[in-house]
Amino acid sequence: MSPSGLRALEKELDDLKTNRRKEIAEKIKVALSYGDLSENSEYDSAKNEQAIVEARIAQLEKMLPLVKLLDESDITTDIAGIGRIIKVKDLDFGDEEQFIIVSSSEVDAESGKISDESPVGRALIGKKVGDQVEITVPSGAVIRYEITGIEMHKESIN
Repeated sequence: MSPSGLRALEKELDDLKTNRRKEIAEKIKVALSYGDLSENSEYDSAKNEQAIVEARIAQLEKMLPLVKLLDESDITTDIAGIGRIIKVKDLDFGDEEQFIIVSSSEVDAESGKISDESPVGRALIGKKVGDQVEITVPSGAVIRYEITGIEMHKESIN
């Protein structure tokens, strides 16, 4: 995982523990003041929200100690992998795209960050410039790419 990805997860955990827990506790307190819990949808909603937040906290607390940070020596531009920008050409339409392969917890489709576990990420990992890949995406469509470039993603090591 990139250092910035780790910082984002640590920030999320801190926010969940310090802010979200308090917000939900207040919602529960208000809902309890309404009386009868058997028909209290505000209470049920707050308790569900609390369960989701506590599950995410537990997930983050379990995951964070196991994180392995990428450093520059881990990243080569000879092959596609995590921490790299992969430039591709669509062999059917001629469009050029680029993807940044990241760990699953750092995915951000809007900025081109795809998971190493996604169909496209899995297909690209381990490939070299000039290699062609054929990817069946969840919709069933088949995409054919040729890798035209591999670069280090600076954010992955900072």
